[in-house]
Amino acid sequence: MSPSRPPQPARAALAGGLAGALGLGVAELASGLFSEPVTPVLAVGQAVVGAVPGAVAERAIAVLGTWDKPFLVASVTLGALALSALAGVLAARRFALGMLLAVALVAVAVLAAIARPGGGQLAVLPALLGGLVALVALPMLLDALSARLAVTDVGAGARTPARRDVLRVGAWAGGLAVLGAVGGRWLGGRRRDVEATRAALRVPASEPVVPAGADLRLRGLTPWRTPVATFYRIDTALSPPLVHPDEWRLRVHGRVERELELSFDDLLGRRLSDAWVTLTCVSNEVGGSLAGNARWTGVRVADLLREAGVRSGADAVRSRSADGWTAGTPLDVLTDGRDALLAVAMDGQPLPVEHGFPVRMVVPGLYGYVSATKWLVDLEVTRFADFTAYWTDRGWSARGPVKTASRIDVPSRSADVRAGRVAVAGVAWAQHRGVAKVEVRVDDGPWRPARLAGVPSDDTWRQWVWEWDAAPGAHTLTVRATDGTGAVQTDAQAAPAPDGATGWHSVEVSVG
Repeated sequence: MSPSRPPQPARAALAGGLAGALGLGVAELASGLFSEPVTPVLAVGQAVVGAVPGAVAERAIAVLGTWDKPFLVASVTLGALALSALAGVLAARRFALGMLLAVALVAVAVLAAIARPGGGQLAVLPALLGGLVALVALPMLLDALSARLAVTDVGAGARTPARRDVLRVGAWAGGLAVLGAVGGRWLGGRRRDVEATRAALRVPASEPVVPAGADLRLRGLTPWRTPVATFYRIDTALSPPLVHPDEWRLRVHGRVERELELSFDDLLGRRLSDAWVTLTCVSNEVGGSLAGNARWTGVRVADLLREAGVRSGADAVRSRSADGWTAGTPLDVLTDGRDALLAVAMDGQPLPVEHGFPVRMVVPGLYGYVSATKWLVDLEVTRFADFTAYWTDRGWSARGPVKTASRIDVPSRSADVRAGRVAVAGVAWAQHRGVAKVEVRVDDGPWRPARLAGVPSDDTWRQWVWEWDAAPGAHTLTVRATDGTGAVQTDAQAAPAPDGATGWHSVEVSVG
Protein backbone atom coordinates (compact mmCIF):
# COMPACT_ATOMS: atom_id res chain seq x y z
CA MET A 1 0.00 0.00 0.00
CA SER A 2 1.55 3.28 -1.08
CA PRO A 3 0.41 6.62 0.32
CA SER A 4 -2.45 8.32 -1.52
CA ARG A 5 -0.53 11.56 -1.66
CA PRO A 6 3.22 11.84 -1.03
CA PRO A 7 3.95 13.64 2.23
CA GLN A 8 6.56 16.32 2.56
CA PRO A 9 10.15 15.01 2.86
CA ALA A 10 10.34 15.85 6.56
CA ARG A 11 7.13 13.94 7.24
CA ALA A 12 8.29 11.05 5.06
CA ALA A 13 11.48 10.90 7.09
CA LEU A 14 9.39 10.96 10.27
CA ALA A 15 7.29 8.07 8.94
CA GLY A 16 10.39 6.04 8.14
CA GLY A 17 12.01 6.78 11.48
CA LEU A 18 8.86 5.85 13.36
CA ALA A 19 8.53 2.61 11.40
CA GLY A 20 12.12 1.77 12.29
CA ALA A 21 11.52 2.62 15.95
CA LEU A 22 8.42 0.41 16.01
CA GLY A 23 10.44 -2.43 14.52
CA LEU A 24 13.17 -2.06 17.11
CA GLY A 25 10.60 -1.86 19.91
CA VAL A 26 8.84 -5.02 18.75
CA ALA A 27 12.18 -6.80 18.40
CA GLU A 28 13.05 -5.82 21.98
CA LEU A 29 9.64 -7.10 23.12
CA ALA A 30 10.12 -10.36 21.23
CA SER A 31 13.56 -10.86 22.77
CA GLY A 32 11.97 -10.54 26.20
CA LEU A 33 9.12 -12.91 25.39
CA PHE A 34 11.45 -15.56 24.02
CA SER A 35 14.19 -14.94 26.64
CA GLU A 36 16.55 -14.47 23.70
CA PRO A 37 18.77 -11.39 24.10
CA VAL A 38 19.75 -11.20 20.42
CA THR A 39 18.03 -7.97 19.46
CA PRO A 40 18.80 -6.45 16.03
CA VAL A 41 20.85 -3.64 17.60
CA LEU A 42 22.99 -6.07 19.60
CA ALA A 43 23.37 -8.49 16.69
CA VAL A 44 24.46 -5.77 14.25
CA GLY A 45 26.65 -4.15 16.87
CA GLN A 46 28.35 -7.48 17.56
CA ALA A 47 28.93 -7.91 13.83
CA VAL A 48 30.57 -4.48 13.76
CA VAL A 49 32.81 -5.45 16.68
CA GLY A 50 33.89 -8.58 14.83
CA ALA A 51 34.57 -6.73 11.58
CA VAL A 52 36.59 -3.71 12.70
CA PRO A 53 40.40 -3.94 12.42
CA GLY A 54 42.38 -4.29 15.63
CA ALA A 55 43.85 -0.78 15.32
CA VAL A 56 40.38 0.75 15.12
CA ALA A 57 39.19 -1.24 18.13
CA GLU A 58 42.27 -0.21 20.12
CA ARG A 59 41.72 3.45 19.25
CA ALA A 60 38.06 3.23 20.30
CA ILE A 61 39.05 1.77 23.67
CA ALA A 62 41.75 4.43 24.10
CA VAL A 63 39.24 7.24 23.44
CA LEU A 64 36.09 5.80 25.02
CA GLY A 65 37.42 3.39 27.64
CA THR A 66 34.59 1.47 29.30
CA TRP A 67 32.05 3.64 27.41
CA ASP A 68 32.87 1.86 24.15
CA LYS A 69 29.89 -0.49 24.34
CA PRO A 70 27.20 2.12 25.15
CA PHE A 71 28.63 4.30 22.39
CA LEU A 72 28.44 1.50 19.82
CA VAL A 73 24.90 0.51 20.86
CA ALA A 74 23.78 4.14 20.59
CA SER A 75 25.51 4.51 17.22
CA VAL A 76 23.87 1.39 15.79
CA THR A 77 20.47 2.50 17.08
CA LEU A 78 20.78 6.01 15.65
CA GLY A 79 22.16 4.61 12.40
CA ALA A 80 19.21 2.25 12.05
CA LEU A 81 16.75 5.07 12.68
CA ALA A 82 18.54 7.36 10.22
CA LEU A 83 18.48 4.73 7.48
CA SER A 84 14.84 4.03 8.26
CA ALA A 85 14.12 7.73 7.85
CA LEU A 86 15.93 7.65 4.49
CA ALA A 87 13.79 4.67 3.47
CA GLY A 88 10.71 6.77 4.27
CA VAL A 89 11.92 9.64 2.09
CA LEU A 90 12.72 7.30 -0.79
CA ALA A 91 9.39 5.48 -0.45
CA ALA A 92 7.51 8.78 -0.65
CA ARG A 93 9.13 9.45 -4.03
CA ARG A 94 9.56 5.94 -5.41
CA PHE A 95 7.75 3.48 -3.20
CA ALA A 96 9.56 0.36 -4.42
CA LEU A 97 12.99 1.93 -3.86
CA GLY A 98 12.19 2.92 -0.29
CA MET A 99 10.76 -0.50 0.52
CA LEU A 100 13.85 -2.12 -0.98
CA LEU A 101 16.06 -0.20 1.44
CA ALA A 102 13.79 -1.17 4.32
CA VAL A 103 13.95 -4.84 3.31
CA ALA A 104 17.74 -4.57 3.10
CA LEU A 105 17.88 -3.21 6.66
CA VAL A 106 15.77 -6.13 7.89
CA ALA A 107 17.98 -8.59 6.01
CA VAL A 108 21.11 -7.17 7.62
CA ALA A 109 19.57 -7.57 11.07
CA VAL A 110 18.45 -11.14 10.36
CA LEU A 111 21.83 -12.19 8.96
CA ALA A 112 23.63 -10.60 11.90
CA ALA A 113 21.41 -12.55 14.31
CA ILE A 114 22.10 -15.80 12.45
CA ALA A 115 25.86 -15.20 12.44
CA ARG A 116 26.11 -14.20 16.10
CA PRO A 117 28.00 -16.88 18.06
CA GLY A 118 26.16 -18.26 21.03
CA GLY A 119 22.69 -17.36 19.78
CA GLY A 120 19.97 -19.91 20.47
CA GLN A 121 17.47 -21.38 18.03
CA LEU A 122 15.18 -18.41 18.57
CA ALA A 123 17.93 -15.88 17.93
CA VAL A 124 16.53 -14.83 14.57
CA LEU A 125 12.94 -14.28 15.72
CA PRO A 126 13.33 -10.79 17.27
CA ALA A 127 14.90 -9.46 14.06
CA LEU A 128 12.28 -11.17 11.88
CA LEU A 129 9.28 -9.98 13.88
CA GLY A 130 10.64 -6.48 14.32
CA GLY A 131 11.48 -6.29 10.62
CA LEU A 132 8.02 -7.41 9.54
CA VAL A 133 6.41 -4.82 11.78
CA ALA A 134 8.65 -2.10 10.34
CA LEU A 135 7.87 -3.14 6.75
CA VAL A 136 4.12 -3.11 7.40
CA ALA A 137 4.23 0.12 9.38
CA LEU A 138 6.21 2.14 6.83
CA PRO A 139 3.49 2.44 4.13
CA MET A 140 0.82 2.84 6.78
CA LEU A 141 2.66 5.74 8.40
CA LEU A 142 3.38 7.32 5.03
CA ASP A 143 -0.31 7.13 4.28
CA ALA A 144 -1.23 8.48 7.70
CA LEU A 145 0.98 11.52 7.14
CA SER A 146 -0.44 12.20 3.68
CA ALA A 147 -3.79 13.74 2.78
CA ARG A 148 -5.95 11.00 4.24
CA LEU A 149 -6.01 12.39 7.79
CA ALA A 150 -8.00 15.29 9.11
CA VAL A 151 -6.71 18.16 7.00
CA THR A 152 -6.43 21.88 6.72
CA ASP A 153 -6.50 23.85 3.53
CA VAL A 154 -3.09 25.13 2.49
CA GLY A 155 -4.07 26.88 -0.69
CA ALA A 156 -4.66 25.95 -4.33
CA GLY A 157 -6.78 23.01 -3.29
CA ALA A 158 -3.86 21.13 -1.79
CA ARG A 159 -4.65 19.39 1.46
CA THR A 160 -2.27 18.01 4.07
CA PRO A 161 -2.59 16.73 7.66
CA ALA A 162 -2.84 19.31 10.37
CA ARG A 163 0.18 19.63 12.67
CA ARG A 164 -1.80 18.27 15.61
CA ASP A 165 -2.61 15.14 13.59
CA VAL A 166 1.03 14.63 12.72
CA LEU A 167 1.93 14.97 16.38
CA ARG A 168 -0.81 12.54 17.31
CA VAL A 169 0.46 9.90 14.87
CA GLY A 170 4.05 10.45 16.00
CA ALA A 171 3.08 10.18 19.66
CA TRP A 172 1.17 6.94 19.11
CA ALA A 173 3.89 5.31 17.04
CA GLY A 174 6.71 6.55 19.26
CA GLY A 175 4.84 5.52 22.38
CA LEU A 176 4.28 2.01 21.06
CA ALA A 177 7.97 1.76 20.19
CA VAL A 178 9.02 2.82 23.67
CA LEU A 179 6.42 0.52 25.24
CA GLY A 180 7.78 -2.42 23.26
CA ALA A 181 11.36 -1.65 24.27
CA VAL A 182 10.49 -1.20 27.95
CA GLY A 183 8.27 -4.28 27.90
CA GLY A 184 11.04 -6.35 26.37
CA ARG A 185 13.45 -5.33 29.10
CA TRP A 186 10.84 -6.10 31.76
CA LEU A 187 10.11 -9.50 30.24
CA GLY A 188 13.80 -10.39 29.96
CA GLY A 189 13.35 -13.56 31.99
CA ARG A 190 16.68 -15.11 31.10
CA ARG A 191 18.64 -12.27 32.71
CA ARG A 192 16.48 -12.35 35.83
CA ASP A 193 16.77 -16.13 36.10
CA VAL A 194 20.56 -16.09 35.81
CA GLU A 195 20.87 -13.18 38.25
CA ALA A 196 18.55 -14.87 40.76
CA THR A 197 20.53 -18.10 40.55
CA ARG A 198 23.78 -16.18 40.99
CA ALA A 199 22.40 -14.36 44.05
CA ALA A 200 21.37 -17.65 45.65
CA LEU A 201 24.75 -19.34 45.10
CA ARG A 202 27.01 -19.93 48.06
CA VAL A 203 30.56 -20.19 46.76
CA PRO A 204 33.15 -21.29 49.35
CA ALA A 205 35.31 -18.17 49.09
CA SER A 206 37.14 -16.28 51.81
CA GLU A 207 36.34 -12.70 52.73
CA PRO A 208 38.38 -10.18 50.70
CA VAL A 209 40.24 -8.65 53.64
CA VAL A 210 42.88 -6.18 52.47
CA PRO A 211 46.29 -7.29 53.84
CA ALA A 212 47.74 -5.07 56.54
CA GLY A 213 49.94 -2.34 55.09
CA ALA A 214 48.80 -2.84 51.51
CA ASP A 215 46.59 0.27 51.33
CA LEU A 216 48.16 3.63 52.22
CA ARG A 217 44.68 5.20 52.42
CA LEU A 218 45.71 8.54 50.94
CA ARG A 219 43.04 10.85 49.54
CA GLY A 220 42.94 10.59 45.76
CA LEU A 221 45.06 7.44 45.64
CA THR A 222 43.52 4.45 43.86
CA PRO A 223 42.31 1.94 46.50
CA TRP A 224 44.46 -1.18 46.67
CA ARG A 225 41.34 -3.33 46.35
CA THR A 226 39.22 -2.24 43.40
CA PRO A 227 35.47 -2.20 44.19
CA VAL A 228 33.57 -4.63 41.98
CA ALA A 229 31.26 -1.85 40.80
CA THR A 230 34.18 0.14 39.37
CA PHE A 231 36.37 -2.73 38.17
CA TYR A 232 37.13 -2.06 34.51
CA ARG A 233 35.37 -4.13 31.88
CA ILE A 234 36.87 -4.45 28.39
CA ASP A 235 35.56 -7.27 26.19
CA THR A 236 33.79 -7.73 22.87
CA ALA A 237 30.33 -8.66 24.24
CA LEU A 238 27.83 -5.82 23.81
CA SER A 239 25.47 -7.85 25.95
CA PRO A 240 27.09 -10.37 28.32
CA PRO A 241 26.23 -14.01 27.59
CA LEU A 242 23.64 -15.30 30.03
CA VAL A 243 24.95 -18.71 31.06
CA HIS A 244 22.96 -20.60 33.67
CA PRO A 245 25.16 -22.63 36.06
CA ASP A 246 22.92 -25.69 35.61
CA GLU A 247 23.59 -25.59 31.86
CA TRP A 248 27.29 -24.73 32.03
CA ARG A 249 29.81 -27.29 30.85
CA LEU A 250 33.57 -27.03 30.42
CA ARG A 251 35.31 -29.27 27.92
CA VAL A 252 39.07 -29.88 28.25
CA HIS A 253 40.39 -31.54 25.10
CA GLY A 254 42.96 -31.42 22.33
CA ARG A 255 46.49 -32.73 22.87
CA VAL A 256 45.59 -34.55 26.09
CA GLU A 257 45.51 -38.17 27.21
CA ARG A 258 41.99 -37.93 28.63
CA GLU A 259 39.25 -35.48 27.67
CA LEU A 260 37.40 -33.92 30.59
CA GLU A 261 33.90 -32.49 30.79
CA LEU A 262 32.90 -30.70 33.96
CA SER A 263 29.66 -29.26 35.24
CA PHE A 264 29.55 -26.24 37.54
CA ASP A 265 28.90 -28.53 40.52
CA ASP A 266 31.92 -30.61 39.51
CA LEU A 267 34.05 -27.49 39.58
CA LEU A 268 32.76 -26.34 42.97
CA GLY A 269 33.42 -29.81 44.35
CA ARG A 270 37.14 -29.50 43.64
CA ARG A 271 39.78 -27.86 45.79
CA LEU A 272 39.41 -24.09 45.45
CA SER A 273 42.19 -21.54 45.82
CA ASP A 274 42.06 -17.84 46.70
CA ALA A 275 44.46 -15.28 45.29
CA TRP A 276 44.81 -11.51 45.06
CA VAL A 277 45.53 -10.76 41.39
CA THR A 278 45.74 -7.49 39.50
CA LEU A 279 44.35 -7.67 35.97
CA THR A 280 45.46 -5.27 33.24
CA CYS A 281 44.06 -4.60 29.77
CA VAL A 282 46.56 -4.48 26.92
CA SER A 283 44.73 -1.38 25.64
CA ASN A 284 45.71 0.57 28.75
CA GLU A 285 47.61 3.72 27.84
CA VAL A 286 50.55 4.97 29.93
CA GLY A 287 48.93 6.40 33.05
CA GLY A 288 45.59 4.79 32.14
CA SER A 289 42.99 3.27 34.45
CA LEU A 290 42.31 -0.08 32.74
CA ALA A 291 43.70 -2.10 35.62
CA GLY A 292 42.09 -3.45 38.78
CA ASN A 293 42.89 -5.61 41.79
CA ALA A 294 40.56 -8.19 43.33
CA ARG A 295 40.53 -11.44 45.29
CA TRP A 296 39.66 -14.32 43.00
CA THR A 297 38.53 -17.81 43.99
CA GLY A 298 38.67 -20.81 41.70
CA VAL A 299 40.24 -24.05 40.57
CA ARG A 300 43.84 -24.05 39.42
CA VAL A 301 44.12 -24.58 35.67
CA ALA A 302 47.27 -26.63 36.27
CA ASP A 303 45.27 -29.19 38.27
CA LEU A 304 42.86 -29.80 35.39
CA LEU A 305 45.67 -30.02 32.85
CA ARG A 306 47.51 -32.49 35.07
CA GLU A 307 44.39 -34.63 35.32
CA ALA A 308 43.82 -34.50 31.56
CA GLY A 309 47.46 -35.39 30.86
CA VAL A 310 49.12 -32.98 28.43
CA ARG A 311 50.80 -34.66 25.48
CA SER A 312 54.30 -33.72 24.36
CA GLY A 313 54.58 -30.98 21.77
CA ALA A 314 51.80 -28.79 23.17
CA ASP A 315 52.74 -25.22 24.06
CA ALA A 316 49.41 -23.39 24.27
CA VAL A 317 45.85 -23.56 25.56
CA ARG A 318 43.11 -22.07 23.40
CA SER A 319 40.18 -20.92 25.54
CA ARG A 320 36.72 -20.10 24.23
CA SER A 321 33.83 -18.17 25.76
CA ALA A 322 30.13 -18.87 25.42
CA ASP A 323 29.84 -16.17 22.74
CA GLY A 324 32.67 -17.58 20.63
CA TRP A 325 35.52 -15.26 21.72
CA THR A 326 38.90 -16.98 21.87
CA ALA A 327 42.30 -16.46 23.49
CA GLY A 328 45.60 -18.31 23.31
CA THR A 329 47.61 -18.73 26.54
CA PRO A 330 51.15 -20.12 26.83
CA LEU A 331 51.01 -23.57 28.41
CA ASP A 332 54.09 -22.96 30.55
CA VAL A 333 52.46 -19.95 32.23
CA LEU A 334 49.47 -22.08 33.23
CA THR A 335 51.63 -24.80 34.77
CA ASP A 336 54.54 -22.95 36.43
CA GLY A 337 52.95 -22.71 39.88
CA ARG A 338 51.35 -19.26 39.66
CA ASP A 339 47.71 -18.73 40.63
CA ALA A 340 46.23 -19.30 37.17
CA LEU A 341 42.57 -19.95 38.01
CA LEU A 342 39.24 -20.91 36.58
CA ALA A 343 37.60 -18.32 38.80
CA VAL A 344 34.09 -18.75 40.17
CA ALA A 345 34.14 -15.86 42.65
CA MET A 346 35.33 -12.26 42.81
CA ASP A 347 35.85 -10.64 46.20
CA GLY A 348 34.06 -13.46 48.00
CA GLN A 349 30.92 -13.45 45.83
CA PRO A 350 29.96 -15.33 42.64
CA LEU A 351 31.31 -13.56 39.58
CA PRO A 352 29.12 -10.72 38.32
CA VAL A 353 27.48 -11.54 34.99
CA GLU A 354 29.48 -8.77 33.30
CA HIS A 355 32.72 -10.26 34.61
CA GLY A 356 32.18 -13.78 33.33
CA PHE A 357 29.62 -15.62 35.45
CA PRO A 358 29.66 -18.50 36.09
CA VAL A 359 33.35 -19.18 35.24
CA ARG A 360 36.22 -17.12 33.82
CA MET A 361 40.01 -17.36 33.57
CA VAL A 362 42.40 -15.31 35.68
CA VAL A 363 46.13 -15.59 34.89
CA PRO A 364 48.64 -13.36 36.73
CA GLY A 365 51.30 -11.77 34.55
CA LEU A 366 49.44 -11.81 31.23
CA TYR A 367 47.29 -9.17 29.60
CA GLY A 368 43.62 -10.11 29.43
CA TYR A 369 43.49 -10.55 25.66
CA VAL A 370 45.60 -13.72 25.92
CA SER A 371 44.28 -15.07 29.20
CA ALA A 372 41.21 -13.57 30.87
CA THR A 373 38.47 -15.42 28.98
CA LYS A 374 35.04 -14.71 30.48
CA TRP A 375 32.00 -17.02 30.28
CA LEU A 376 34.49 -19.85 29.73
CA VAL A 377 33.20 -23.08 28.14
CA ASP A 378 36.17 -24.69 26.37
CA LEU A 379 39.89 -25.34 26.89
CA GLU A 380 41.84 -26.89 24.03
CA VAL A 381 45.44 -27.94 24.62
CA THR A 382 47.25 -27.23 21.36
CA ARG A 383 50.19 -25.44 19.75
CA PHE A 384 50.54 -21.78 18.81
CA ALA A 385 51.51 -22.94 15.32
CA ASP A 386 48.12 -24.59 14.86
CA PHE A 387 45.66 -21.79 15.68
CA THR A 388 44.99 -18.10 15.96
CA ALA A 389 42.71 -16.30 18.41
CA TYR A 390 40.38 -13.31 18.29
CA TRP A 391 42.94 -10.56 18.84
CA THR A 392 45.86 -12.25 17.12
CA ASP A 393 43.68 -12.36 14.01
CA ARG A 394 43.59 -8.57 14.31
CA GLY A 395 47.34 -8.05 14.49
CA TRP A 396 48.10 -8.33 18.21
CA SER A 397 50.96 -10.45 19.54
CA ALA A 398 50.34 -14.11 20.30
CA ARG A 399 51.93 -13.83 23.74
CA GLY A 400 51.11 -10.92 26.04
CA PRO A 401 53.25 -10.70 29.19
CA VAL A 402 52.37 -7.66 31.28
CA LYS A 403 54.92 -4.87 31.04
CA THR A 404 56.15 -2.94 34.06
CA ALA A 405 54.01 0.16 34.59
CA SER A 406 53.64 2.94 37.14
CA ARG A 407 51.16 5.79 37.51
CA ILE A 408 50.84 9.03 39.46
CA ASP A 409 47.38 9.40 41.00
CA VAL A 410 48.03 12.41 43.27
CA PRO A 411 48.47 15.19 42.56
CA SER A 412 46.37 14.88 39.43
CA ARG A 413 47.26 16.35 36.06
CA SER A 414 47.16 20.17 35.98
CA ALA A 415 46.49 20.31 39.71
CA ASP A 416 47.14 23.45 41.74
CA VAL A 417 48.99 22.62 44.96
CA ARG A 418 50.33 24.68 47.82
CA ALA A 419 54.04 25.08 48.33
CA GLY A 420 55.52 22.92 51.06
CA ARG A 421 55.27 19.21 51.84
CA VAL A 422 53.15 17.44 49.18
CA ALA A 423 52.38 13.71 49.01
CA VAL A 424 53.04 12.34 45.53
CA ALA A 425 51.48 8.88 45.27
CA GLY A 426 50.23 6.25 42.87
CA VAL A 427 50.36 2.58 41.93
CA ALA A 428 52.83 0.41 40.05
CA TRP A 429 52.57 -3.12 38.72
CA ALA A 430 54.66 -5.87 37.15
CA GLN A 431 52.52 -8.95 37.73
CA HIS A 432 54.36 -12.14 38.65
CA ARG A 433 57.70 -10.29 38.74
CA GLY A 434 56.69 -7.82 41.42
CA VAL A 435 57.62 -4.18 42.00
CA ALA A 436 60.91 -3.77 43.85
CA LYS A 437 61.35 -0.01 43.61
CA VAL A 438 59.51 3.13 42.53
CA GLU A 439 61.25 6.44 41.88
CA VAL A 440 59.94 9.97 41.29
CA ARG A 441 61.62 12.84 39.49
CA VAL A 442 60.77 16.55 39.60
CA ASP A 443 61.41 18.24 36.25
CA ASP A 444 64.89 17.04 35.13
CA GLY A 445 66.18 16.52 38.66
CA PRO A 446 67.52 13.35 40.23
CA TRP A 447 65.38 10.27 40.83
CA ARG A 448 64.11 9.97 44.40
CA PRO A 449 63.00 6.64 45.93
CA ALA A 450 59.37 6.38 47.01
CA ARG A 451 58.09 4.45 50.00
CA LEU A 452 56.34 1.22 48.98
CA ALA A 453 53.27 -0.27 50.59
CA GLY A 454 53.24 -3.97 51.42
CA VAL A 455 51.79 -6.63 49.10
CA PRO A 456 50.80 -10.28 49.66
CA SER A 457 52.49 -11.47 46.45
CA ASP A 458 54.15 -10.37 43.22
CA ASP A 459 50.84 -10.74 41.38
CA THR A 460 49.25 -7.50 42.60
CA TRP A 461 49.91 -3.85 42.03
CA ARG A 462 51.70 -1.85 44.69
CA GLN A 463 50.91 1.55 46.13
CA TRP A 464 53.73 4.04 46.66
CA VAL A 465 54.20 7.52 48.10
CA TRP A 466 56.96 10.15 48.05
CA GLU A 467 57.00 13.31 50.16
CA TRP A 468 57.90 16.31 48.01
CA ASP A 469 59.04 19.70 49.30
CA ALA A 470 57.25 21.60 46.56
CA ALA A 471 58.66 24.98 45.52
CA PRO A 472 56.47 27.60 43.78
CA GLY A 473 56.22 27.40 40.00
CA ALA A 474 55.22 24.97 37.25
CA HIS A 475 56.69 21.50 37.62
CA THR A 476 56.59 18.13 35.89
CA LEU A 477 56.46 15.00 38.06
CA THR A 478 57.58 11.71 36.49
CA VAL A 479 57.52 8.17 37.87
CA ARG A 480 59.25 4.92 36.96
CA ALA A 481 59.33 1.46 38.54
CA THR A 482 61.84 -1.36 38.80
CA ASP A 483 60.51 -4.92 38.76
CA GLY A 484 61.58 -7.83 40.94
CA THR A 485 64.19 -8.97 38.43
CA GLY A 486 65.97 -5.61 38.60
CA ALA A 487 64.76 -4.40 35.20
CA VAL A 488 63.93 -0.69 35.13
CA GLN A 489 60.72 0.40 33.41
CA THR A 490 61.60 1.68 29.95
CA ASP A 491 61.10 5.31 28.98
CA ALA A 492 60.57 4.37 25.32
CA GLN A 493 57.12 5.56 24.30
CA ALA A 494 55.03 2.84 22.60
CA ALA A 495 51.32 2.56 21.87
CA PRO A 496 49.30 -0.35 23.28
CA ALA A 497 49.31 -2.27 19.98
CA PRO A 498 50.55 -4.90 19.45
CA ASP A 499 51.63 -6.02 22.95
CA GLY A 500 51.15 -3.23 25.50
CA ALA A 501 52.06 0.43 26.01
CA THR A 502 55.38 1.57 27.45
CA GLY A 503 56.82 4.86 28.71
CA TRP A 504 57.02 6.88 31.90
CA HIS A 505 53.93 8.59 33.27
CA SER A 506 54.21 12.33 33.97
CA VAL A 507 51.87 15.00 35.31
CA GLU A 508 52.28 18.77 35.20
CA VAL A 509 51.31 20.69 38.33
CA SER A 510 51.31 24.30 39.44
CA VAL A 511 52.68 25.12 42.90
CA GLY A 512 51.57 28.39 44.47
